[in-house]
Amino acid sequence: MAKALKTIRNLAGDTPIDAALILGSGLSDIGDLLTDKVTIPFADLKGFPQGGVSGHGKDLLIGQMGSKRLAILTGRQHYYEHGDPAAMRPALQTLAELGAKTLLLTNSAGSLDRDVPPGNLMLIADHINYAGINPLIGEETDARFVNMVDAYDPELRATTHAAAARLEIALKEGIYMWYSGPSFETPAEIRMAQTLGANAVGMSTVPEVILARFMGLKVWACSSITNMGAGMAQEVISHTQTKDVAKYGAEKLKRLIPALMEEI
Repeated sequence: MAKALKTIRNLAGDTPIDAALILGSGLSDIGDLLTDKVTIPFADLKGFPQGGVSGHGKDLLIGQMGSKRLAILTGRQHYYEHGDPAAMRPALQTLAELGAKTLLLTNSAGSLDRDVPPGNLMLIADHINYAGINPLIGEETDARFVNMVDAYDPELRATTHAAAARLEIALKEGIYMWYSGPSFETPAEIRMAQTLGANAVGMSTVPEVILARFMGLKVWACSSITNMGAGMAQEVISHTQTKDVAKYGAEKLKRLIPALMEEI
């Protein structure tokens, strides 16, 4: 982490960041919103994502979004790539050392709610860790017993709803269920998820939320809906579809995230 910090500060300066943002599949264009931007490849930063998932960027961006200084990871490493739920811990610790007090997360997800079809956004209010694994396994301190009540900050969610209303962006809240991937869910698993109260399913985000709360960061997360859950629509679910449809959610996030950043 120390080496990555030194590299970042040498290239981007010592000015603290206000928040950090991690982008999901097909959402890397959101990085274009930054001004005075410094781009640092993950390959130059020890401990940063080295995954190879198409549709994800491979750079750390640091710059201005309005009046706030923001660090953006244009991609993430997933549990299904190497079987490490704590893969994002070094990067998140580095972002916290850079001054971030808030972590913003985006992902592409499948909807279980027919009122939130592909192309829409779902603000995450809570999650179900169906994968059952945890990035804090192996942590030896008592800090590992993280309180996950209100893990998705209620004030940030309220601010987001107000901003979405002003911008005339349809936005519902829901519960995100994390599956390990990389295979998509079966129709039976989707029916189970609905029974358990989930509104969307995906293969990321939850480990980062747990790690962020462990580090004392406020958390905000939003899904770009790219498909209906398996068996809910006449469509062939694929990663290509995810990347293609994510651009519609990205256009809405490009308007919503700057409005939220001004309130952080």
